[in-house]
Amino acid sequence: MFNMDFTQRLAIDTQQQDWQASPAKGVWRKPLEREAKESGHTTSIVKYEAGSAFASHTHPLGEEILVLEGVFSDEHGDYPAGSYIRNPPGSQHAPFSLQGCTLLVKLNQFDPHDSSTVRIDTRNTPWQQGIGGLQVMGLHQFEHEHVALVKWPAGERFQPHRHFGGEEILVLSGEFRDEFGVYPAHTWLRSPHMSEHFPYVEQETVIWVKTGHLPVI
Repeated sequence: MFNMDFTQRLAIDTQQQDWQASPAKGVWRKPLEREAKESGHTTSIVKYEAGSAFASHTHPLGEEILVLEGVFSDEHGDYPAGSYIRNPPGSQHAPFSLQGCTLLVKLNQFDPHDSSTVRIDTRNTPWQQGIGGLQVMGLHQFEHEHVALVKWPAGERFQPHRHFGGEEILVLSGEFRDEFGVYPAHTWLRSPHMSEHFPYVEQETVIWVKTGHLPVI
């Protein structure tokens, strides 16, 4: 097991991690949290070299993907950078990338009743006005779980708040901040149930954020 104590706050600069080989040739990963070596609850940054592929496989409790760079593909379609994908529990596919790609991948973390298939091209989806100067792009919601992109204008400060069911963030661009540290692009953060912080930015920053999905301990 790796980083599976959900009572602990984590901040990982993935740019500083080394790539590790996966079972598929040309597919590399940076583990962020992992229940077992090749199964169970897993979150990783994954890189496909050009022309690489992964064998067809099922997702017992779902798969969630955000395409960070390049073009990700499977037998159902091609997904360029900015694509948000949810493959529900029990789904199956054979992924590959002709030109190469980098992804955020979350495996086996869905509620068994969350059966939605989601395909969103965030590059062509409008932003909605959020609190203060924030702009929000909702990606998915199921019971307490909410997933969105949030764009912070330079100098924005958000009120201190708690996270029921925790919070998970991947900084996509800019630099996210709170009273605990400064997080450049590609930093992954996980905060436990009922944790609190006071986030702000000094430059325009975009984050992927998920709340309400971690164990209520």
